[in-house]
Formats: sequence, structure tokens, C-alpha cells
Amino acid sequence: MADAYHIGEFEQLVLLASLRLEETAYGIEIRRVLQEEGQRSVSRGALYKTLDRLCDKHMLEWEVSDSTPERGGLPRRRFRVTPDGVTALRRSKQTLARLWDGLEEVLG
Repeated sequence: MADAYHIGEFEQLVLLASLRLEETAYGIEIRRVLQEEGQRSVSRGALYKTLDRLCDKHMLEWEVSDSTPERGGLPRRRFRVTPDGVTALRRSKQTLARLWDGLEEVLG
């Protein structure tokens, strides 16, 4: 049986960026954190597909925020990590710690 809390690497990064941003976890800001802190190129399509998937897994929730003139009056979605998302991150961290254990000399 598959673990309901299993997340892939990019899902993990998106959840971590969302947690880091707290109340400003909008798609554009999540993408900026992933690109700057994660040092990787992130397409809008890949990000929003992952955000939607994490919402489907109940690891993220979103709410509509006020519209802004910069967006032509369109509202923005603000994302928040759910308790299930936090559990998934904890389990992922524990799994990685177990796999890294004893490999410090080899991998540095």
C-alpha cells in the first residue's frame, strides 16, 4: 500500500517554500524562492501543476486574496501548508536522514 504522505522532491521543495513564505505564499513568490534558494529554473506550468496536485493531496490549501491593480484587478491565490503537508515533510526528512546515516564520509 502506498504511503498517503509520500511526496516527490519538487513537491517537497514547494511545500518548504510555502512554509517559509507564510502569509505571502503566492505562486509568484513560491517560484522566486525555488529559483533563488533552490537554485533551479522553475516553469510556471510545472509550479502550478504541482500546487494543484498538493491541494488534491490535501497538503496545501488556498484562499483568494484581494485583487491588485498590477494584475488588472484579478485576485491571487495564497497557499497554506496543511497539517497533512507538515506530516509529509516530517516523514520525508526522517526518510532522508535514515538514508544519509553512515554516508557522511562518502558524500561529505
